[in-house]
Amino acid sequence: MNEYLAIDIGASSGRHILGRFDGSRITLEEIHRFDNGMTEENGRLVWDLAHLTEEVIRGIEKCGELGVKPVSVAIDTWGVDYLLLDCEGKPLLPAVAYRDGRTVPAVAAVAEVIPDASLYARTGIQKQSFNTIYQLVAEKGGDKLSKATRMLLMPDYLGYVLTGVMEDEYTIASTTGLLRAETGVWDDALFEKLGLPRRLVGTLHMPGTPLGPLKPEIAARVGFDAMVVHAAEHDTGSAVAACPIDADSVYLSSGTWSLIGCENPAPVLTDEAREANFTNEGGVEKRYRFLKNLMGMWLFQSIRRELDKKYTYDEMMEMAMASSYEKTFSVLDDSLNTPKSMIGAIRALLGEDAPLGDVIKSAYLSLAHAYDDAIREIESMSGKPIRSIMIVGGGSKDRYLNRLTAEITGKRVLTGLTEATALGNLISQIMCDRGLDLTEARKIVKNSFPIKEFV
Repeated sequence: MNEYLAIDIGASSGRHILGRFDGSRITLEEIHRFDNGMTEENGRLVWDLAHLTEEVIRGIEKCGELGVKPVSVAIDTWGVDYLLLDCEGKPLLPAVAYRDGRTVPAVAAVAEVIPDASLYARTGIQKQSFNTIYQLVAEKGGDKLSKATRMLLMPDYLGYVLTGVMEDEYTIASTTGLLRAETGVWDDALFEKLGLPRRLVGTLHMPGTPLGPLKPEIAARVGFDAMVVHAAEHDTGSAVAACPIDADSVYLSSGTWSLIGCENPAPVLTDEAREANFTNEGGVEKRYRFLKNLMGMWLFQSIRRELDKKYTYDEMMEMAMASSYEKTFSVLDDSLNTPKSMIGAIRALLGEDAPLGDVIKSAYLSLAHAYDDAIREIESMSGKPIRSIMIVGGGSKDRYLNRLTAEITGKRVLTGLTEATALGNLISQIMCDRGLDLTEARKIVKNSFPIKEFV
């Protein structure tokens, strides 16, 4: 029985999941959970980096307190956000968050240098105002970029805190919009065109490869030594790695964001894919995650927070189920990214002052219709029918959304991997430890957590 520790951090919370592997099956135990979130500092939305790093170490320390010494540790997080480091390896703060509005002028500035169509043909990454490429261009002319000798994306930075080793992992780097899609390496010419210093990035490393052991001071604090391993460090990359999907299936990673797509051996860089706003992100074994990034449970999270958590998610679901409302809105609308009032933003899109239950119902319907649209686009671009949707992640527990998705798409809906991201993180570690490939690792997942059809 070997034990591995997955540190899975999202935009609103983080968890330390202990995975126990007996050679054929994995069992999971959550041993630490903490809040994460953006705060406002001098007019910017930023991450509390001190809190984040302390909680990462504290969760590892919990293993020692439980008498557990994992073989390895790996971290995954959301994409695009990074730390710039000075010549001494210290972070140049603040750690600005992707939802901050500083990138709006940068989007136009990049398009003047390289048109959207040309940029997509190089990188295959969907246009989103918070992509790393736009964040870095927004840094130009500022003190941080001029002082920086290195950039580390968030999970790479946290790995550096644990090990003292600076390395760039492929799947998280693929979210930046700065890799050449066909080759999966940094696009040096793009850096030059945009006037961004190439010194910021280094050699890319694949999931399932070691980063380094815990620093002596970290090992002393937590009570044991362990190897830190590169997982698929983009959380969606880990979630997709865990999915034993078939050729006629799509995955839907349902969390704060809804990521829906398929797995391809090569990127799809056509105008049709660009116009449909699909992205080609990196996966384990350099498989391409061809997917669409849609607003997800953020809608419900924001509504609930706005109401001071007066209702549980189940109570909100019951309110939606009791409504006969049928109007929908675009879940891709920029007004939903960081509204002061999510309820107000949805009402504005609906064009009327709808009651709360109708607002929530419209959010459910709009998500399900967005899934249907994305699947039809995948079918059109691939030329093959999609028969089933594998929904993974925390959102897969939402019975009403599953039902609406099945009804509106007309596809089979499969669930069962509520902890897909942590599982994907863990199988990268097992692949490293046992020398397995992804096909073998996915068989372990399927053997450990049976997939069920939602009815």
